[in-house]
Amino acid sequence: MNTPDRLRMDFLGCPLDLVPPQELIAAARRAVEGGTRLRLEGLNVAKLVDARGDSTLMGALEDAERVHIDGAGISLGLKWLGVQPPVRRAGIDLLGDLCAMAVGSGASVYLLGARATVVEQIAQYLLARYPGLNIAGWRDGYFSPAQEPTVIEAIRASGADLLFIGMSSPRKEVLLQQHWPHLGVKVAMGVGGSFDVLSGNLPRAPRWMQKAGMEWLFRMALEPRRLLWRYVRTNTAFAFLLIVARLKMKWRMGIRDNA
Repeated sequence: MNTPDRLRMDFLGCPLDLVPPQELIAAARRAVEGGTRLRLEGLNVAKLVDARGDSTLMGALEDAERVHIDGAGISLGLKWLGVQPPVRRAGIDLLGDLCAMAVGSGASVYLLGARATVVEQIAQYLLARYPGLNIAGWRDGYFSPAQEPTVIEAIRASGADLLFIGMSSPRKEVLLQQHWPHLGVKVAMGVGGSFDVLSGNLPRAPRWMQKAGMEWLFRMALEPRRLLWRYVRTNTAFAFLLIVARLKMKWRMGIRDNA
């Protein structure tokens, strides 16, 4: 769904909206106040590489109202190709921004994902961190496809304005796309493993690593058996895509210069 204030580009075959964080928050506020409903999807290196080989995930990204820069690798890749990106705001931080916006606008939120104990912990964390936040409900992310209609109906019945989904890709993107017409929420956003981090069950990378774009290395060090091959595979593929794109740019520039 295209919107007139969106600057969308094709970045290495994936949709990406070059909008700053403040515009994402403004778009969410407009949605809460009765404007166009908003799905926020974050793009990082692993998701970009996976989406190129998964038409279902790619379709979910293409259908979202906003695809923002989540991973630092995306920002670095854009700069390497001569595109000045807007300021990056990681999904875990954007979640907090949206909760603060919800408090100010009186909007309610629903939390979906992670284990039952974790989602309850994140609910308590958010209530303490954002006084006045209205949490309409929460539930864990362990449910079968057959249970999805019941889960969707519970979210709709809660009357929540914003939905945060703490699940892995591509499940959260596909879930949002398939059930978007029936969820009833005005803003929805996938937040990956943010629930585990904010609840204190997993540490977040030090600030200097975040600024240096090395959060992926920190996560890999925490869970090497699960993430080592994934990051090796996707980072290598991403580097190859960037090199090919850079060579194509130079080739086109050479043709223009010789014309």
